[in-house]
Amino acid sequence: MADDSALTPVEGIKARSNFLRGTLVESLADNATGALAEDDTQLSKFHGFYQQDDRDIRAERTRQKLEPAHSFMIRVRVPGGIATSDQWLAMDRLAREHANQTLRLTTRQAFQFHGVIKRDLKPTIAAINASLLDTIAACGDVNRNVMCTPLAERSAVHSAAYAAATSLSAHLTPNTSAYHEIWLDKQRVAGGEDVEPIYGTTYLPRKFKIGIAIPPSNDVDIFSQDLGFIAIEKNGSLAGFNVTVGGGLGRHHGEAETYPRVADVIGFCTPEQVNAVAEQVVMIQRDNGDRTNRKHARLKYTIDDNGLDWFCKELHQRLGFELQTAAAYRFLNRGDEFGWSQDQDGKWHLTLFIPQGRLANTGEQRYLDAMAAIANVHEGSFRLTSNQNLIISEVAAKRKKSIEKLLLDHGVGPTQAISPLREQALACVALPTCALAMAEAERYLPDLTAGVEALLDRYGLAEEPISLRITGCPNGCARPYLAEIALVGKAPGQYSLFLGGDNLGTRLNTLTHDNVNEAEIFDILDGHFSRFAADRQPGQSFGDFVAASL
Repeated sequence: MADDSALTPVEGIKARSNFLRGTLVESLADNATGALAEDDTQLSKFHGFYQQDDRDIRAERTRQKLEPAHSFMIRVRVPGGIATSDQWLAMDRLAREHANQTLRLTTRQAFQFHGVIKRDLKPTIAAINASLLDTIAACGDVNRNVMCTPLAERSAVHSAAYAAATSLSAHLTPNTSAYHEIWLDKQRVAGGEDVEPIYGTTYLPRKFKIGIAIPPSNDVDIFSQDLGFIAIEKNGSLAGFNVTVGGGLGRHHGEAETYPRVADVIGFCTPEQVNAVAEQVVMIQRDNGDRTNRKHARLKYTIDDNGLDWFCKELHQRLGFELQTAAAYRFLNRGDEFGWSQDQDGKWHLTLFIPQGRLANTGEQRYLDAMAAIANVHEGSFRLTSNQNLIISEVAAKRKKSIEKLLLDHGVGPTQAISPLREQALACVALPTCALAMAEAERYLPDLTAGVEALLDRYGLAEEPISLRITGCPNGCARPYLAEIALVGKAPGQYSLFLGGDNLGTRLNTLTHDNVNEAEIFDILDGHFSRFAADRQPGQSFGDFVAASL
């Protein structure tokens, strides 16, 4: 471990924070500014929100000598992506009253509110907690929302895997009472001291992500996770999980020492061992992760610096047992299956395509109103998918028609005609709110997909299922480095183009063109689509075709 003088400023902020309290109470009370104190902007992430400003008007406000138009993004943890109808209505109300009249579904199966101003932070977070959801550890240097295929009713394996996700989420939630004191007005117990047996006083060196995949679907992009569990079925039941470690997709432009990495499969554990395995993996990262360089602080670098053999030996020693040999498994897809599906108990589930993952009322399509109308009468639940879509779940057969009518009444087709390209396309939020964004992503995705669809149609490839992802910066929130086609923002209107990932999320793509504009991107893709249509092998995917030529 490095001496204190070598630690990053964020490490000092955490160490001085008194278990994530900092001066957040004072920052919230300061009416002279719409921002938080500088140190508190780091601590706020552990409480589930980021300080942002509207970059579309930043220059004009600077010209007028005004501070930036500060607001906050709040993220809600939803382990496994399952919310009740009452919880949906609570999120809807907060989106309308305190946010920007939209509700964002993330690639980690979480809710996000955008445009919340400082005075509304406390009532919003308190209302989220009252709905039996929370924001603690939705961001920050801790384990984030635990992902899992959300249709638990499909089989006994799905149900057991979802139970593991919720148990993991609870087990790895920080213990600090700061969250309840600041946001819920709970009094600190006299003489009581916070203890973080898993995280310690300075938590992790960097964020940590866990996902649970259920073959044959790799919808959670299991190899992008710091820690992953691949469900293994035997005789209709969950036998256990293959364990994966070291995934992570963040990188930085022009810095070769930062890179995306796919996880390694290191063994098999039983369902009863999942929490113990996760706890020890987290603690290995806590004790060995790089706290001197946040760009080099994820678990993937800890493993690469020390070696996978070292990591496994350390894990087994801490566990007191060795993982078993990994079991055979096979992934066949990673996208969502749209439309109605029925589970083993006869209930129905309707998977809806949500454009860019944002529920809004735009023109004749009133997604936000539609879901509120359904939640008011729906006796089942809502499921957030890792592909930014939504499932209306646990619908009785006699209720299907009424659900469809409510959707149609609000301009939302229950079974929409969507191209295979658009079905799989993902984008991060990017501009105008994300402070890290270098280029457009969410706002550009409709035009991007339309342009790519036109090219595919030109070569008779309109029904080809190609994964396309775009992010406004290289941090990888929409998991671009596992796509067959990916655009990563470098500057306004300029992107790095990555090609050649596989359509199952098991292989990284390759940077083929750096700093190219929209016209250049379409020209490059036109050439690849032309060759793919003429020379592909039977059954060969676009990503595999391109990868073979790189």
